[in-house]
Amino acid sequence: MPKVKYHSLENISYQSGWDLQTELHNVLKENKLAWRDLPEEEKSKKKQVHHLLFCQHNHVYTLGKSGSQDHLLLNDDGLSASNIEYFKINRGGDITYHGPGQITGYPIFDLDEFFSDVHKYVRLLEECVIQLLDTYGITGYREDGFTGVWIQPKETDSPKRKICAIGVHLSRWVTMHGFALNVNTDLSYFKNIVPCGIADDDKTVTSMESELGKKVDQEEVKMRLKSIFAQVFEFEFIEEEY
Repeated sequence: MPKVKYHSLENISYQSGWDLQTELHNVLKENKLAWRDLPEEEKSKKKQVHHLLFCQHNHVYTLGKSGSQDHLLLNDDGLSASNIEYFKINRGGDITYHGPGQITGYPIFDLDEFFSDVHKYVRLLEECVIQLLDTYGITGYREDGFTGVWIQPKETDSPKRKICAIGVHLSRWVTMHGFALNVNTDLSYFKNIVPCGIADDDKTVTSMESELGKKVDQEEVKMRLKSIFAQVFEFEFIEEEY
């Protein structure tokens, strides 16, 4: 069973989080290269230490490699005045927001020790969030043609609401980037972008706070989600935490 180290990082800049992801990602890739030519008996004894990072970032917009710059509705002066950072990054997907009140999760997994299937990986990320929401009485679902987790409209003429965005990057079957779950997120920050590049009038963003009508204990959400990840991806946590 894969072994995973858990990292909880509060009020971390996006650059610092990206640097840590990259460092951990590179270690797993370097291990694979170093072990590649070992005898099979010796290679079978080598096991990766995978990582699961739950971060709360400072205000930042990130644009994926397939996204459009036009989906950022602020210029440089507007970003500076609002104290919001902006990064073009190497994950899939379009533009999104990260910030306080949100859990941004980065699994750094060598999928060769789980399963070699990108589609399954993304679906399981969604499944973890769907199961987490269910423990709070919120029904999440997958919207055909879109990644992430959505909430069904309360009324027929109400928009569909996205509560969790997903964008990943893989190299040599090692993952980075991941998901962004809106817990107590200030949703006004999404007004400065076209979230995930989706401009449809019948789709918007939401948060657990918005759905439940009250603040949610974010630490409790993290602990529940951490446990669900272990069950869904079938791994064990290493006790040491960061």
